[in-house]
Amino acid sequence: MPLYSYHCARCEQDVELLVSSSETPICPDCGGRKLQRLVSRTAPEAKSRGLIKSARAQAAREGHLSNYSRAERRR
Repeated sequence: MPLYSYHCARCEQDVELLVSSSETPICPDCGGRKLQRLVSRTAPEAKSRGLIKSARAQAAREGHLSNYSRAERRR
């Protein structure tokens, strides 16, 4: 099921909901059924060497090595 962003006309809240295409979403805050699906931005691909290097440095600072290959973890 995809994750969609909605805006509730009743309580003016923006929410993200996991819904199938056959479901009618309901606002979790007020129970309203008049939700408008918002246009979501797509995430850019993390193919840039600079982005990868930055993410790996942050992961190392935080103490986890989940985005390193097995060979790189042994260093």
